[in-house]
Amino acid sequence: MSGRTGSGGHPFDRNLLAESAVRVAPLLLGAVVRHGDVAVRLTEVEAYLGGDDPGSHAFRGQTKRNSVMFGEPGHLYTYFTYGMHTCANVVCGVPGAASGVLLRAGEVIDGIPLARSRRLTSKTHHDLARGPARLAVALGITLAHGGTDLAAGPVTLEVGDPVADYLSGPRTGVSGAGGGIDYPWRFWIPGERSVSPYKAHSPGRRTRPVA
Repeated sequence: MSGRTGSGGHPFDRNLLAESAVRVAPLLLGAVVRHGDVAVRLTEVEAYLGGDDPGSHAFRGQTKRNSVMFGEPGHLYTYFTYGMHTCANVVCGVPGAASGVLLRAGEVIDGIPLARSRRLTSKTHHDLARGPARLAVALGITLAHGGTDLAAGPVTLEVGDPVADYLSGPRTGVSGAGGGIDYPWRFWIPGERSVSPYKAHSPGRRTRPVA
């Protein structure tokens, strides 16, 4: 990997997040998410827009489930997937725009023993938060943390200098048009072992990531 990886280090500027998720997502690479004793440095994220994005939970408008996405930027949007996993997103954009960044993967940099106790099936350090569900488990994030102001806690976001080098490509596991090459809104730091493998929604639909 070339260039700096970013290190978090100071609370985010809410104005930084008051942009489209596609612009905000790369800026969150290298940022640090903290919850209690555990901290994760983000190495992979995905951008999701609202009504203009068929892959977004907000594509068909506001519901009780996705209402946090329509609010102030800098809050945490959580949702349950496959009936067993929690995923976490950073709300961005302006209120009413329903823009968010999925926290796909990262490296645990603080609280490693606690993260390991939560992720007993992980065989390596790099596997602890390698994927959105694993990241949430390692951090101890649950559905109850939905709506949390990331400037106030208990889950917080620290943003440092942008990374010098990143790649982008189709989002992983997204069905329909939103998972195609027209939506290269998955961003990751090259060379990071904590980045999750790319998976198309169905066999035979894999596309080559683009820079």
